[in-house]
Amino acid sequence: MQLLRLRPAFDGCDITYATTRRAYGIDIGDGQFCVVPDCNREQKLRVLWCAIRVAFLLLWLRPDVVISTGAAPGYLVVRFGKLLGAKTIWVDSVANAEELSMAGRMAGRHAGLWLTQWPHLAGDPGPKFRGSVL
Repeated sequence: MQLLRLRPAFDGCDITYATTRRAYGIDIGDGQFCVVPDCNREQKLRVLWCAIRVAFLLLWLRPDVVISTGAAPGYLVVRFGKLLGAKTIWVDSVANAEELSMAGRMAGRHAGLWLTQWPHLAGDPGPKFRGSVL
């Protein structure tokens, strides 16, 4: 949902949204929409399945830019996107107000641009604060 709030910034771009919830397709409207498996660090086989699906999706799409707002599938998108030469952006979820998410800490090291939505979590090294999507 946070990524959809950035939608005006993508005007004129060919966009494919990927999410772990099919129900979010209603919010996408006429845009391209894909579903990838949800996973977390406790679910090793699901992480592997998600990684395979994400890798195939990115190989098929060959995006120029990959933007993610979080969690394990988003981390995988950033990692594989970078390997394929895409520019990568990680926007840590606004829900992570006290500390950066684990996925954010991991993805941030690999993202070309690492952002937090909370000014007190910005740092050098670390994510930059450029505002919030709320």
